[in-house]
Amino acid sequence: MKKTFKKFGAMALAGTMALGLLAGCGSSSSGAAATDTAAASGSAATESAAAPAATGGSDSLTIYTAFPEAEVEYYFEKFEEETGIKCNYVRLSAGEMLTRVAAEKENPQAALMLGGSTDNYISASAQGLLEPYQSAALADTPENLLDSEGVWNPIYVGCIAFGCNKEWFDDNGYEYPTSWADLLDEKYANEIIMAHPSTSGTAYTVLATLVQLMGEDEAYDYLSKLSSNITQFTKSGAAAPNAVAQGEAAIAITFSHDALQPTAEGYPIELSFPTDGTGYEVGAAALIKNGPADEQENAKLFIDWICSEAGQNLYAENDSFRVPTNGKATVAEGLVTLDQVKCIDYDAMWAADNKSDLCAKFEDKIISAPAE
Repeated sequence: MKKTFKKFGAMALAGTMALGLLAGCGSSSSGAAATDTAAASGSAATESAAAPAATGGSDSLTIYTAFPEAEVEYYFEKFEEETGIKCNYVRLSAGEMLTRVAAEKENPQAALMLGGSTDNYISASAQGLLEPYQSAALADTPENLLDSEGVWNPIYVGCIAFGCNKEWFDDNGYEYPTSWADLLDEKYANEIIMAHPSTSGTAYTVLATLVQLMGEDEAYDYLSKLSSNITQFTKSGAAAPNAVAQGEAAIAITFSHDALQPTAEGYPIELSFPTDGTGYEVGAAALIKNGPADEQENAKLFIDWICSEAGQNLYAENDSFRVPTNGKATVAEGLVTLDQVKCIDYDAMWAADNKSDLCAKFEDKIISAPAE
C-alpha cells in the first residue's frame, strides 16, 4: 500500500523521563567508556559565560542539527550570549543529516552534528565522518550512555511512545492504546502517523525496535498490517506529533519528547507506552571530521557547553521536556520516569549496522507494496 510523504512545519517538540532510572532501559550504544577517560580527553566544560574560542580566529560555528528549529534556536541564542560565537545551522532530519555529512565527506561544510540518535553517529563514525572528541563534562554522565570509542557525546535520552490526541479519544470514548497490537484495531484507520525510517531517526528507532522485539519477519508482517491504519509517513519524526496536535491524526508513533512539546502550547496530547516493550534513543553531538578548520575549537566549546549542567538545564528552562544525560542537570517536573516504561535492551550498534538493509526492506515491503 503506497503511502505519501508530507513535511509539516517545524515545531519545538521534546521528551519525558527521569535520568536516574535510565539503567532500566539497558545499554544504549557501542559500550561504556570510563568517565575518567572522558575527563582526560576533553576540555573543561563551560558552566557559565565563556570567552569566544580564539584558536582559528572564527566567531561563528556551522552546525547540522536534528533538533526542531524552535527549540534549537533557544540553545543557540544562549550559547551566543555566553560565548559571543554565532551558530549558523541547517535543520535536517537525523537521516538527512547523516546523508549530507556523508555526501560532503571530501569537502565538509559544517563543523558539528547535533541531535539525533546514536545509531546515526555509530554509522557516521564507521564511515570515517567524525572526529573523536569527548567533553570533560561527561564525567557527570552515567557510564552506560557513553561511547566506548570516544567519538560522540551523549546529550539527552528519550523513548518511543504513542502520542495521543486527548480530544479525539474523549470524543470517541476510547482508551489509549497500550500495546503494539492495539494499533492494528480498525477503529484507528487513517488515524495513525509516523515518519519514514530512511529519512527519520525517530522512525528508524521504531523499525529497529520492532525487529528486535518481534523478529524480522514478524516485524514486517506487523508493519504491513499497521500501514492500513497509517495516514502517511512523514519526512521527519517531529512532524508526526505536530499533525496529532493539529487534529490531523489521533496517534503519533514518536519519541516521547517530541510528543510532549506541543502540550506547552496548550495542545491536548497525552502519552501512552506499549507495555510489551519499547525502544529508546540516546541523542548525541559530535565533531565532523575535517570540518572548517577555523571553527574546530568553537565546535568543541559547544559540545562542552551542551554536555554541561548549565547547558542541559536549558531543557527544563525551555519547556522542551528533553531529558538530560548530565546527572547534575535539572529534570523538569512532571516527567514520566523510566520505571513506568518497559524498555527493551535496545542495541544501537546492531541498529546502525543493519540500517541500510532494514530501510530497503521497509521501502519494498511497506511503502512500495501494491494495495490489497
